[in-house]
Amino acid sequence: MKAKAIVFDAYGTLFDVNSAAEKCKDKIGSKWEAFANHWRTTQLEYTWLRSLMNRHKNFWDVTEDSLDKSIRVFSIDKNMKNDLLNLYKILSPYPEVKEVLENLKKKSFKLAILSNGTPSLLSELIKNSDLNNLFDDLFSVEEVKVYKPDSRVYELPVKKYNVKADEVTFLSANTWDVSGGGNFGYNSIWVNRNKSEFDILDYQPKNEINNLKQLLDIV
Repeated sequence: MKAKAIVFDAYGTLFDVNSAAEKCKDKIGSKWEAFANHWRTTQLEYTWLRSLMNRHKNFWDVTEDSLDKSIRVFSIDKNMKNDLLNLYKILSPYPEVKEVLENLKKKSFKLAILSNGTPSLLSELIKNSDLNNLFDDLFSVEEVKVYKPDSRVYELPVKKYNVKADEVTFLSANTWDVSGGGNFGYNSIWVNRNKSEFDILDYQPKNEINNLKQLLDIV
């Protein structure tokens, strides 16, 4: 690898997007996981649709809109909305994240997040997860007002670090995001936490890992 920068997606890659609903599973009941998946899927669909319609809303507003729909679909108590939104601000990091980042920080790579999340959301996640001072930059789509997988998003680290696209190693648990970065020119790595099948989107990553600790063997 000729990586000069290692860039991570945030939601689903560093932070467990289902952890907000999981913390409320006693109130939601056995359908909590289906509800969480619907919330996440709707959230992503809204980002793509808004990009196509040129009707940008920031990620927090999209997260709230998709939650409103999911609450209706699953007949969840509306009084739980604020609790779920507050928990989304403090999503749990995956267990290996801090250790891996601390190991990478000892090397000469630039470390960054590239996310749909707003700058304030990302900063809050980092603070609450005790990951302060481990990232050089937190890149947000709010800089370009369009969501992944638009190429303008993937261009942000390339411009900031003055590197070539293939000098960026990009990690995501989302196959469409891996393909988006890969088609842009990144060396994308798929973090396949759930033993899923990769999408057919004109890119096949050279590396597939089950958790971020395996990244240390690659770099």
